[in-house]
Amino acid sequence: MVTSWYNDIMRIISRRILRDFWEKHPDARVPLQTWFHDVEHAIWNTPADIKTVYQNVSFVADNRVVFNIKGNQYRLVVVVVYRHGVVYIRFVGTHEEYDRIDVTTI
Repeated sequence: MVTSWYNDIMRIISRRILRDFWEKHPDARVPLQTWFHDVEHAIWNTPADIKTVYQNVSFVADNRVVFNIKGNQYRLVVVVVYRHGVVYIRFVGTHEEYDRIDVTTI
């Protein structure tokens, strides 16, 4: 089992992306804040650790993970660096906006 490089919880970079999004979409605020809180207290060493909590999560290339937010109304794409316990937010948007991106390169 690999432990986090810096500490035993996940570091999320950056909350500002989420905040900017929920200012435009106020109904996303509570679900995104809940996701943030849950993840910053999680320990993710493998994709299986994520899957135990988020059954509907999708895994794509290069450690990208897609979360359904607010009943799949919104999508959140992150890159997880398991070894260092870091989650990089790469995209948050509506389902329609998500359909227009290439999740493997964002």
